[in-house]
Amino acid sequence: MSDETLSPAVKEVCQRETANTNLNVVECCEIGPTSARQRNQEAFEVRQDAAVFQRDLPLPGHPCNGDEDLFPSKIGNYSKGLAHNQLGEVNLNNYRDLIRALSTGDPDDLEFITLGGVTKLVNPQAAYAFDLAGSDSHHLGMIPAPAFSSVQIAGEMAELYWQALTRDVPFADYDTDPLTIAAASDLSDFSDFRGSKVNGMVTTGTLFRGNTPSDLVGPYISQFLWQDIPFGAKTIVQRYRTTAAGDDHLTSYQDWLSIQNGFAPATSNVFDPTPRYIRSGRDLGEYVHLDFSYQGVLGACLILLGFGQRALDLPNPYLRSLTQVGFATFGSPHILDLVARAARAATEAAWFQKWLVHRRLRPEEFGGRVQNLLTGAASYSINQELLDSQAVGEVFSRFDTYLLPQAYPEGCPAHPAYPAGHACIAGAGVTMLKAFFNESFVVPNPVAASSDGLSLVPFQGPPLTVGGELNKLAANISFGRDYAGIHWRSDGIEGLKLGEAVAIGILQDYRNTYNEDFRGFTLTKFDGTSIII
Repeated sequence: MSDETLSPAVKEVCQRETANTNLNVVECCEIGPTSARQRNQEAFEVRQDAAVFQRDLPLPGHPCNGDEDLFPSKIGNYSKGLAHNQLGEVNLNNYRDLIRALSTGDPDDLEFITLGGVTKLVNPQAAYAFDLAGSDSHHLGMIPAPAFSSVQIAGEMAELYWQALTRDVPFADYDTDPLTIAAASDLSDFSDFRGSKVNGMVTTGTLFRGNTPSDLVGPYISQFLWQDIPFGAKTIVQRYRTTAAGDDHLTSYQDWLSIQNGFAPATSNVFDPTPRYIRSGRDLGEYVHLDFSYQGVLGACLILLGFGQRALDLPNPYLRSLTQVGFATFGSPHILDLVARAARAATEAAWFQKWLVHRRLRPEEFGGRVQNLLTGAASYSINQELLDSQAVGEVFSRFDTYLLPQAYPEGCPAHPAYPAGHACIAGAGVTMLKAFFNESFVVPNPVAASSDGLSLVPFQGPPLTVGGELNKLAANISFGRDYAGIHWRSDGIEGLKLGEAVAIGILQDYRNTYNEDFRGFTLTKFDGTSIII
């Protein structure tokens, strides 16, 4: 383009701008409300204001449950993958090397941690990463995890034993199956069990469910894990590979100890040859075994986008426009981007808490403590409510050990328990979806899986709202890991809250980046409070 082709007005603007910038006049064709220099300054100020806003938020404390100091043998903390003695207690020199490396954050120190076998620790350096949108991972707090000897952890461990025992019971049969009836009765006897209840009692209708009111409405599984997913020119039918009934692992002590030391599993999963809709705890546990980080919330996003504009949140500025629709802003690319963006940030927040604050032991590690206590091999201060529970006796009766049966041959991944990474990602993704979609919108054509998981049947019951089914989706993804035996209830419940905080921080940073006449994001938090961003 030559200088002669520019209009006099544009040429004047360009000449003005290039007087003090590096712009080339022959490249200047832009129009708009601001000059290039003004836009450059405004872009800087938007980013600066977001950074200052995050910097000036109150700094949280990072308390832990004190188990690391209370137990010199480190029996209350995560140590899988390091070397252990015959009781499954960690080699203290190895543990001190881990703590020293985590304290310095030096990549070289982390390379000199002594492992017990071939299993490598999962990404402790993510705990030190910075991000450029939302709250810094170190700027978000959590309550301490339940302590090793607490009555709360006793109730959570009993729940995990029951989830392992009932993996093959279809959700549709919970009201009638003797095992789920027994589980509800047993968990009701714990003095500090924090699962959902009705009139102070766990019922088959509240068993293993999340803590929001909507978790108790309708089927156990969210519509977003059952309904077809529109995927461009293809439709994804949500029938998944699952494992065979009774496919349980790490129930022998030597297998358990080998896995604690970081060796490869001696067994592998046995798969059902028929893909099925998720209809049991085993199916759900296998779904979250192989899913990619934000698969569940991505599927939900695509289903919601398939509902069209009627499902969008009412503040969306393009619902009021007579001439425009949203796309890069307030349209599908915008929503899909923030769902994915929140997933990584939520993982960073989780990894900071896991490695640098809590280092909470995994349920499979705790199961080894129960085994050694009840067989007289060791003496541990485990709350008596767990030891007296029906769950412990039922597990021993079926497996001849007190170990927690695992759905995965490898057991849990090689990073600490608290918070659950799946829960953090789900909490962040679901929060993003609540910000863009109408939580009161009723999900059309609700379904439920048959007891064999081979078909979906119409759900006949109360209306299922987008907000309620998103809460349920988050709980499903979180508690699916509990069904597998690799996470505690509190890992999930508190992880959802941490993920929610991550998403809110990102939305806050982006709030002032839009040109549209936008009144702000509205959403309902997991605790039931409504906020506007």
